[in-house]
Amino acid sequence: MKIIAGGVTAAKGFQAASTAAGIKYQNRTDMAMVYSEKPCKAAGTFTTNIVKAAPVKWDQDIVYHQPEAQVIVCNSGIANACTGEEGFGYCRETAKAAAEALGVSDNSVLVASTGVIGMQLPIQKLTNGIKAMVPGLDGSLEAGNQAAKAIMTTDTEEKEAAVEFEIGGKTVTVGGMCKGSGMIHPNMCTMLGFVTTDLNISKELLQEALSENVKDTYNMVSVDGDTSTNDTVLLLANGMAGNPEITEKNDDYQAFCEALNYINTSLAKKIAGDGEGATALFEVKIIGAESKEQAVTLSKSVVTSSLTKAAIYGHDANWGRILCAMGYSGAQFDPEKVDLYFESKAGKVKIIENGVATGYSEEEATRILSEEAVTAIADVKMGNCTATAWGCDLTYDYVKINADYRS
Repeated sequence: MKIIAGGVTAAKGFQAASTAAGIKYQNRTDMAMVYSEKPCKAAGTFTTNIVKAAPVKWDQDIVYHQPEAQVIVCNSGIANACTGEEGFGYCRETAKAAAEALGVSDNSVLVASTGVIGMQLPIQKLTNGIKAMVPGLDGSLEAGNQAAKAIMTTDTEEKEAAVEFEIGGKTVTVGGMCKGSGMIHPNMCTMLGFVTTDLNISKELLQEALSENVKDTYNMVSVDGDTSTNDTVLLLANGMAGNPEITEKNDDYQAFCEALNYINTSLAKKIAGDGEGATALFEVKIIGAESKEQAVTLSKSVVTSSLTKAAIYGHDANWGRILCAMGYSGAQFDPEKVDLYFESKAGKVKIIENGVATGYSEEEATRILSEEAVTAIADVKMGNCTATAWGCDLTYDYVKINADYRS
């Protein structure tokens, strides 16, 4: 597997475009389109929030009940959530406008929205945006990058990743983009993510690969403990790499799963590191667990602890908060056997051994915790299972951003 530049347009046959439709933001792009030259197998995973935005319901119907998809239209600024039948009707109108402009079926157009909940979309601006984007569709990496910028809300930077690998003598590419900075918490999926590939694979295995992978990637991210109404990850495969169709879980399938895992892990970490107001990516690794479930529960509990996140912001090795978060997670372990380490590119220090402080240097710990990416490693010494969760520090700016988000 080779890491390459790009995002959704890296794979063969995919194009992208963006435009400034003026939906909520002024003087910046706020709509994006992803288009495949050929119809695609489509897979998706969606929010578990009972309150689901209209685009989630629209996309679920297409992913679950339609044989193919070919287009994604996404707007930022307004989420089209809690908008009733009118909001769902706007999904239909958006899909119809894109279908007419591109000469495809309405049922092959996926839609996505992100932004303020409860506001109705200015549908005329959306349809005008679609008309503006179609002539500008382009397969360049720059077009994909501009699309990644257009779907941002409170994100501070665009998020992309791409890889290529070999199957049956053919080069296969997987690329993706996502947005996510606030209202981020595990429960599939904690953001908007769009992944494209030119792989030839059955729809059933495409869905299975995505559903399995989100458990260890997007579902292991938390910024603020809020599971969004709009969380969606869509995966499109157009088969243009020309490899023999993957219809069983063979070596080719595993190679694809590894590539997909790299893309989704990379995007998940970019979301965590770009949490609203964040100054540091906070990674939590649980090792020595007796089961995967135990490791996941413990790592999530630590990465979502507000007190721990605040300590990371203050570069404070307040390890008691980590042990405390592990203790109320619901997972059973012996706190008197836990070893805890802090690690970053500045070094690694053992903070506690068998549940007791080691006499570590506070200065060394502060230096390690002052980097832009910090890892806490907890060994519970019960087995060989591991899990990793990603989050960020909790800063003053998080409150400032969310106190006036609608204004």
